[in-house]
Amino acid sequence: MSEIKKCAVSKKCGGCCYTGLPYGEQLKKKQQYIEGLLGRFGKVEPIIGMGRPEHYRNKVHHVFDRDRYGNIISGCYEAGSHKVVRVDGCLIEDEICQKIIFTIRELAKSFKIRTYEEDLRQGLLRHVLVRRGFATGEVMVVLVLARAELPGKVNFVKALLALHPEIKTIIINVNNKKTSMVLGENSRTIYGPGYIRDRLCGCTFRISPSSFYQVNPVQTEILYNTAIEFAGLSGGETVLDAYCGIGTIGLAIAKRYEKAGKDGGSQSAGIKVVGVELNGEAVRDAVTNSKDNGISNARFCKGDAGVFIDRMAREGEKIDVIMMDPPRSGSTKQFITSAVKINPKRIVYISCGPESLKRDLQIFKGLGYKAVKIQPVDMFPYTEHVETVVLLSKGVIDSQKVKVEFSLENMDTTSFRGKATYEQIKDYVLQQTGMKVSSLYISQVKRKCGLEVGDSYNKPKSEEAKRPQCPPEKEAAIMDALRHFGMIE
Repeated sequence: MSEIKKCAVSKKCGGCCYTGLPYGEQLKKKQQYIEGLLGRFGKVEPIIGMGRPEHYRNKVHHVFDRDRYGNIISGCYEAGSHKVVRVDGCLIEDEICQKIIFTIRELAKSFKIRTYEEDLRQGLLRHVLVRRGFATGEVMVVLVLARAELPGKVNFVKALLALHPEIKTIIINVNNKKTSMVLGENSRTIYGPGYIRDRLCGCTFRISPSSFYQVNPVQTEILYNTAIEFAGLSGGETVLDAYCGIGTIGLAIAKRYEKAGKDGGSQSAGIKVVGVELNGEAVRDAVTNSKDNGISNARFCKGDAGVFIDRMAREGEKIDVIMMDPPRSGSTKQFITSAVKINPKRIVYISCGPESLKRDLQIFKGLGYKAVKIQPVDMFPYTEHVETVVLLSKGVIDSQKVKVEFSLENMDTTSFRGKATYEQIKDYVLQQTGMKVSSLYISQVKRKCGLEVGDSYNKPKSEEAKRPQCPPEKEAAIMDALRHFGMIE
């Protein structure tokens, strides 16, 4: 745990910025970072680290190039540039995947395969992507080429398989565009089925070249089990798995509670999962994964998560729990506002981008959903990245119920209408319109609507003092906020 791991290219690569730190120190830095960033929303639990934090990446990608002597090299781009740094060993990449890439490097030399020259846009071999199922041992190799044909393809495949029989499938992906993206739009399988399978959280998953699948399977089990625990499922709920990818977490939920229902009666039975994902290939994999695992209580749809949930909200569909695992850039304003409208009991947010998570938690807070639990998980040892699971809820009263008897006759019931603090109204207006409104403006609009205003608001400092009046556009925004919080019709 205290040993310092070194890397020959860490200063050039830029991928692992913590290689000079003992692992315990890495965890301390990440804990401090998350606490500083998210501590304002609630207590941050101690980060969950790895027992063996090396060679955890089940997806390894190398750029191919030539050095100044004409030798074929592979590795990564130097930080902030498109200069290729040769990598002959990496602390975090799976060792089997690395060996396959090094073999391809040698075969490319033997078969006289020209590497791609980015500036001249000449050559053939651009990238190699290798994915391995840690539980199954199945390996996928993706050769990213500038053209669709690989000279000597048959012999090349035979030579590669002779050295690495664990390879399950080989795919040619064509990327002839001037882009920083690794994969192009068109792929062709030249060996095997075009996918591999892996096991995670009790389910088997089919993984295609462009499908999202967590790169650290050991910590993914911990991450997903934490998220499922946060969901607090007891039976009869409908769960929305937003940004579902190939259905990993949604199917893990469906499988777990389907089994619990069969083995333990009706306590956890009847749970339904609905997954939505924009990547069509991933959705096809999710549907296949559902069938392969014999799961009947989950369905998957292709579409934008924000548009999908907005339609569900308009149609009055009921969702009890939302599981969301958006990209590093975070969720969208449309999704968050629609998610709140559908009024789930709990929202479980899985994030790989702490900065975007902070932004989104602030939006949720302004709309009435507070962070109840915050759990960081170290999915990416030796890097600065952190995965975080957050439980969001409107909050419940856990104390003993209090029985109160009273009569509504002759009582002014306006005080029982929805309430929101001035800060909540300000946050809502800012997120919806980008405008900042003052407490003075809010109190002016509340008075117009016949709502109670505290004595300290909307009073001039002297009789002669002039008070600024709320502009029409801000008045309209505040009115919208009051309607949102149920304070006016």
